[in-house]
Amino acid sequence: MQPTIIPRHKTAIRRGDFSRPIKCLLRDGLLDRSLTLFDYGCGRGEDLDLLTAEGFPCDGWDPVHRPGGLRHEADIVNLGYVLNVIENPGERSQTLQQAWQLCRRLLVASAQVLLAGRGKVPVEFGDGVLTGRGTFQKFYEQGELRTYREEELGAEAIPAAPGVFYLFKDEAARQQFLANRFRRLPVPPRKPIAQREFEKHRDLLDPLMAAVVMLGRLPEPDELPQAPAVVERFGSLKRAFALVRRVTGDEEWEAVRRRKIEDLLVYLALSRFRRRPTRTQLPRSLQLDMRAFFGTYARACREADELLFKAGDANAVDEACKRSPVGKLLPDDLYVHKSALDHLEPLLRIYEGCGRAYLGEVEGANILKIHRRTGKLSYLSYPAFDTDPHPALLRCVRLSLRTRQLDCYDYAQSSNPPILHRKETFLPPDHPLYEKFARLTKQEEQHGLLDNASGVGNRSGWELRLREAGYGLRGHQLVRTPRSER
Repeated sequence: MQPTIIPRHKTAIRRGDFSRPIKCLLRDGLLDRSLTLFDYGCGRGEDLDLLTAEGFPCDGWDPVHRPGGLRHEADIVNLGYVLNVIENPGERSQTLQQAWQLCRRLLVASAQVLLAGRGKVPVEFGDGVLTGRGTFQKFYEQGELRTYREEELGAEAIPAAPGVFYLFKDEAARQQFLANRFRRLPVPPRKPIAQREFEKHRDLLDPLMAAVVMLGRLPEPDELPQAPAVVERFGSLKRAFALVRRVTGDEEWEAVRRRKIEDLLVYLALSRFRRRPTRTQLPRSLQLDMRAFFGTYARACREADELLFKAGDANAVDEACKRSPVGKLLPDDLYVHKSALDHLEPLLRIYEGCGRAYLGEVEGANILKIHRRTGKLSYLSYPAFDTDPHPALLRCVRLSLRTRQLDCYDYAQSSNPPILHRKETFLPPDHPLYEKFARLTKQEEQHGLLDNASGVGNRSGWELRLREAGYGLRGHQLVRTPRSER
């Protein structure tokens, strides 16, 4: 019998945009123009063309489309959707090892993941399937894919998106990335500064304030380039900051400190899922954080573990949802926009972080649905959330944190998809679109359009109610329609 020849080259697709792994690198700030990238198995080279056009130093190799390219070391190596098209397990393992050897800092490795609802079942072949085009595809479970990477390379894999994982060569760099993932944008005090002594030395005190806002604590001398000049003028960094607090007050600086403590607890709690690093494996800045905020690393870990265990308590999650200052609370769920995640209390941030620790970022998802009592999270994609007054749901990815079951629901072809109302309720009050959305909701409430939610959760039902009431929408404004159009 002749061996089956698999046409791997047919799996290389044309996109016109960055692939998901490259999007993840750019989104997470891991790829910039100071770093080199090598695309191992680059296919038709579209990522390379797009990156080169934007000034990123990059190169690649592909056995079919770029066979003459040299495989060489780079800061970052992208192994994008290569392993799942290799039908030979031994060659698959060898390819992963070779890509790992070429990267100096970071390997981003991706493969197809198995989602419920993919449609037709292809023909089984080896440990994968043959598609209708005769190509081979191995579909992994998300957890299976992570375990495979880690067992082959002996390095922990961080989910960046479904099927996409980061593997760092340096443990401190990995921990810094994880800590940054759960660090919220700092909010500096906004009180007016008027004291003459402060104004006289703004050139020294502004950088000190910026450092405290970022760190949540007083910086060490080597963390502030202006430290020698500050010490020369004020005697110490502590004395200089004492002047700042006298002028601006204590309340907002305490809020900066609390935010940093909460971010560290979220990071430490979620690090418990894998092998939590020892204190000496942390980058120096994190070691200083632990000492400044908790006294000892052991105490910090104990506090984080208490929060983590609470996140597994359905009643605790339910109560936290009820307390949430942001989001749309329904009898069984809490819905929040991605911009509001940082406003959740640490318990719910950890709960959501459990989903990200397994899935990574779900591309396009901008609404999070926290199932209050069933241990589930749903990541919902509403592409027109900002522009459509009642945007339609495009896709839902639902994860059970208890069973790791992953389900996907696609509404792209639906003529009557679910839609949203009262969009401002999903947002934090300081969101730039909050007031605009709230004005539309007030109009719709005043005219009784939202009195009965039954039947308006889908597009056709909502359009019918508008027509029957004699209204239409012009952007985010409710308008009367002429009788001839009703």
